[in-house]
Amino acid sequence: MERIVTKDDYLKSLREQGHLVYFNGERVEDVTSHPAFRPHVNAAAKTYEMALMPEYEDLATAISHLTGERISRFTHIHQSVEDLIKKVQLLRAIAHETGSCFQRCVGWDALNATFMTTYEIDQKHGTDYHTRFLEYLKYIQSTNRMVVGGMTDTKGDRSLPPHQQKDRDVFTHVAERRDDGIIIRGNKAHQTGGANSHEILIMPTQFMREEDADFALTCAIPLNSPGVVQIFGRQTNDDRRIHSPLDAGNAEYGLVGGETLIVFEDVFVPWERVFMCGETEFSGLLVERFATLHRQNYGGCKGGVSDVLVGACALASEMQGSAKASHVKEKMAEMMHLTETLYAGSVSCSAMGQKTASGAFYPDPLLANCTKHNVTRHVYEIARLAHDVAGGILATMPSEADLRHPEIGKYVEKYLSGVHGVTTENRMRVLRLIENMTGGTALVESMHGAGSPQTQKVMYGRLAKMDMKKKWAAKLAQVEE
Repeated sequence: MERIVTKDDYLKSLREQGHLVYFNGERVEDVTSHPAFRPHVNAAAKTYEMALMPEYEDLATAISHLTGERISRFTHIHQSVEDLIKKVQLLRAIAHETGSCFQRCVGWDALNATFMTTYEIDQKHGTDYHTRFLEYLKYIQSTNRMVVGGMTDTKGDRSLPPHQQKDRDVFTHVAERRDDGIIIRGNKAHQTGGANSHEILIMPTQFMREEDADFALTCAIPLNSPGVVQIFGRQTNDDRRIHSPLDAGNAEYGLVGGETLIVFEDVFVPWERVFMCGETEFSGLLVERFATLHRQNYGGCKGGVSDVLVGACALASEMQGSAKASHVKEKMAEMMHLTETLYAGSVSCSAMGQKTASGAFYPDPLLANCTKHNVTRHVYEIARLAHDVAGGILATMPSEADLRHPEIGKYVEKYLSGVHGVTTENRMRVLRLIENMTGGTALVESMHGAGSPQTQKVMYGRLAKMDMKKKWAAKLAQVEE
């Protein structure tokens, strides 16, 4: 495949891909032109565009440690603490341009987690997974293809392990082993950017025991492979993209990441694209590494999105004449404090990163989990404050069709006006942006993306060194053993 460099290259690659994607009960032949998909495609395309801008070259590109070539940073393996910090800076910078999810982080984190873990599997078992993966990584770096990180399975009855499920397909698994490869069945849910990506890098969704060896699977699959079907999820107010760009709020770049349910019906994977197959003792390590790398991101991307939301609230308050009110200033200051707190978490876990046995660098896992846990709280508080600053009109505003109506448009124009000199349409546009950024889908993703709060609490128990903390306390209190 030709290397993807420009936005046009990216759009062309999607049009030619021929993958099976369904939305609202119908197959979508071209995701680049369908209004439900176009904003998500534009957001991902921004990652290609910014890599060509001189002012972003240092953040958006890197030098491959494998080939020495300049590559997209979204395909790079972190080689230093500086790389980890640049990752966070890049995510915040792109979020400023899109105000939404740009979707390439999950695949990036999957590449790094797989790089680290395959190295250690080979060291223990004498396998050649890491060698296989390096060839795959060179392919991704040279073509600049967009990769989905396939972590989450639907899991069926969560009280049962994978091998005891009535329908084993609720977990992705090896259905058949052949001389030339494997046949897999199952699914991956909530797949950010799935509809407009080229590949999926499948990982085990949880720690697997020996009896679940068929589910301890890591492999890479082109998304146009026979047997792969994607079903696009509904999002809050997504019909507005079709009917009204103004009412959509962020018509150019959309909302969250355009998640799909990806189904695998007897999909063939050649052995050279299989990077774990039954090594259950490494499944939990791979999950933990992916989760840490992904949780590292959230203060960057959510910090950047929150920057945009703060700006929108500042505009809204100016347009309605409340910007100088002391209580508005106080709320704006709190929103900025919470935003910078999120960013500080991502920077701190990156700055405290360490080199792994593979040579790749890895953020501090405890601080990365704290960062994501803060996101599950602070983003909701930022949204609450945004609703407070914007006012009740956010929930009751008439539509663009009403504004344009030949008879009633004059009433919308008159009664939704604010400060003299500000058009009603501009005020409505800013309010719709705030509504879009603080609606249901955006908040749910902040809660459950990269793991819900309970998963971070579990990691606190593993990583917080409680025994050591008790010893420190006992020593100072002069408590005898």
